[in-house]
Amino acid sequence: MSSQIILGSSSKYRAQALRTLGLELDRDFNQRSPNVDETPKPMESAQAIASRLALAKAKEIALNNPGKVIIGSDQTGVCGDRILEKPGTVEAAIESLTYCSGKTAVFYTGLAIYQSSVQQQNSEGDKYTLDVEATHLQFRTLTAAQITKYVELDKPLDCAGAFKAEGLGIALFESIKADDPSALIGLPLIRLVSRLQEFGINILPHSR
Repeated sequence: MSSQIILGSSSKYRAQALRTLGLELDRDFNQRSPNVDETPKPMESAQAIASRLALAKAKEIALNNPGKVIIGSDQTGVCGDRILEKPGTVEAAIESLTYCSGKTAVFYTGLAIYQSSVQQQNSEGDKYTLDVEATHLQFRTLTAAQITKYVELDKPLDCAGAFKAEGLGIALFESIKADDPSALIGLPLIRLVSRLQEFGINILPHSR
């Protein structure tokens, strides 16, 4: 069924998301890291960044894997006038969460499914879909001690916005509003299952 799938991301969180659908790395899907410049363009919105990069990642992997079904994804958050990035350091994580405390943030998760033509003559025979799911997060008003303790415990240094919603990070929010709750973890699985069906891949196969 899913041997045709390549996850165009090195993210362990996205790979784990695929596993929740019953897909196993190396058995059901491969994982490749796309070589894509993720630098935002001048005045580019968070939603536009997520959409552009998701498609660019999927297409870059598809070019060298004709006929394969490539999953590309990108997640970009915004709070006020600030793009929320991966903090990288404890200090940056604390600063980011301090800024977001008591505010509403929106995370846009881009999802691209791309299948290039086997002939590779040009891109005319290529097929792709592109979606962006929005997740609205209301942060609690957090004390400095709470923020510092959270960063110490969950170590969210490689996560955009400096939190892990699938872990202790859920305690940072008063509410989360989304059509697809899985989108916040990196892959909107509800949308993904529907899109894969369009490429002939059924996560829930018909009974024989």
